[in-house]
Amino acid sequence: MALPWKLHGDGKKVGAHEIVLPGERLTWPRTIGLGAQHVVAMFGATFLVPLLTGFPPSTTLLFSGVGTMLFLLITRNRLPSYLGSSFAFIVPIVAATKAHGMPSALFGIVVTGLLLAIVGLIVVATGTKWIDGLMPPIVAGAIVALIGFNLAPAAKNNFMAAPVTALVTLAAVILCTVLFRGMLGRLSIFLGVVVGYVFAVFAGQVDFSKVERADWLGLPQFTLPANPFTAPAETWGILPAFLPVVLVLIAENVGHIRGVAQLTDPTVNKLTGRALFADGLATTIAGFFGGSGTTTYGENIGVMAATRVYSTAAYWVAGIVAVLLGLSPKVGAVINTIPAGVLGGVTTALYGLIGIIGVKIWLDNKVDFSKPVNQFTAATALIIGIGDFTLNLGQLTFNGIALGAIAAIVVYHVMNSIARVRGTD
Repeated sequence: MALPWKLHGDGKKVGAHEIVLPGERLTWPRTIGLGAQHVVAMFGATFLVPLLTGFPPSTTLLFSGVGTMLFLLITRNRLPSYLGSSFAFIVPIVAATKAHGMPSALFGIVVTGLLLAIVGLIVVATGTKWIDGLMPPIVAGAIVALIGFNLAPAAKNNFMAAPVTALVTLAAVILCTVLFRGMLGRLSIFLGVVVGYVFAVFAGQVDFSKVERADWLGLPQFTLPANPFTAPAETWGILPAFLPVVLVLIAENVGHIRGVAQLTDPTVNKLTGRALFADGLATTIAGFFGGSGTTTYGENIGVMAATRVYSTAAYWVAGIVAVLLGLSPKVGAVINTIPAGVLGGVTTALYGLIGIIGVKIWLDNKVDFSKPVNQFTAATALIIGIGDFTLNLGQLTFNGIALGAIAAIVVYHVMNSIARVRGTD
């Protein structure tokens, strides 16, 4: 059966002002290289979540790959995206695991996934007009931007763990982008990681002891969620802590889709319902077997913005590689030796690129910032997101991304409604 992608030009050269669309691809060696770059981009964050929550990293990596391929199938290969571990799950997972054990936390992840899938089906049935009305360009741009800028502390923490290594990595990424032409220039992020990793090895920052003890092949650890019909009542009590995550995942997915649509094809927005359903299903499956919840990854938007290659073929490569890594403790251990300094250097560039995509949404839609409604919508949301404001209401915890997204929506619609009534718009 013929593969669904057509070759972009000769598959080797991409013009300086061209982009490779989702339904196109470059030659397979180049596509594999781009897929590897997407693996590098998602790896640090995808492994960080299980490390912080106590979940098995290999299991989370395996189901991020499975979820990515499922996402591509459901969105008909038209929406380039990688589904990695969502940071929104960290607080409720830690709280649930500490109180009632890992199965209880997995139960919360499964319920969250099911709710997101239901929202996706509603969007498929009703269309996206209500989402467009809920999140116009000023709101959508703010949400995309704050997702990137909210990750700045994570980049800083990794950067400061080994500043010299991080600086070498960041410099390599920046210089490779302009030093090399063609594909080498588009692989600047991957090359930057390689340069930073080699530097870290010579600096004595890489520990290979776990690599020597790891097996080449092996299944990751699987854990089933708590059975809601036989589990104690306390298990149901953890659900309120997971419910806010649904809003965060919707915001992250919509922000991702808006960003890709702005850079490729506006009709991609029509896939919003399918994307939400796919992410919900992927989260449900991951939670059912012991993996962390997933979300569309902003890190990989940064890769696409840097390379201008939006081919879904590269994401199939990334998904397959993630599954193989999840099934190979040896290979997983090697990649897990990437030190914090290298990740800090790369994410400093990537997270910033995500934020700039949000700004680009404003520019492309000619958002009028002379209007106070738009000024306060963007200003309030960005400060909340960048500062990572946190609100605790009993078991409910809203982080900076959730509060920033809520603020963008509420501030815009409240101010806009009052302005129209009072004639001050």
